[in-house]
Amino acid sequence: MGSKRRTPSVKDIWRLVLAVIGVIAVIQELRKPPDERTWHGKVADIVPYDFRLPTIERVRTTYWNPEGPALSARVFGVGWAPNFGVLARWFGKRQAEGERPSDLSTADV
Repeated sequence: MGSKRRTPSVKDIWRLVLAVIGVIAVIQELRKPPDERTWHGKVADIVPYDFRLPTIERVRTTYWNPEGPALSARVFGVGWAPNFGVLARWFGKRQAEGERPSDLSTADV
């Protein structure tokens, strides 16, 4: 009876990488004195993490902040989150540029 091993997908590998980074983040926080633990920061000054309880304000500023960055630290967990406010602003700007009267083609030839 042969057992077939499934080749890990990119999604599986990404989940493993994020889990390892999450463990490193927890260890990083636990190595600090208790009064200095913030439970948010970056691993290797690159990957953001936040293990604090999410607040409505942080959810709003993370996922809908048209003036903020396109990617920001997740509200909870490890990695980045998309800022839909910026995406909507970019999409709206592109729509407005695409609908200029000078750009419209006419069949009045």
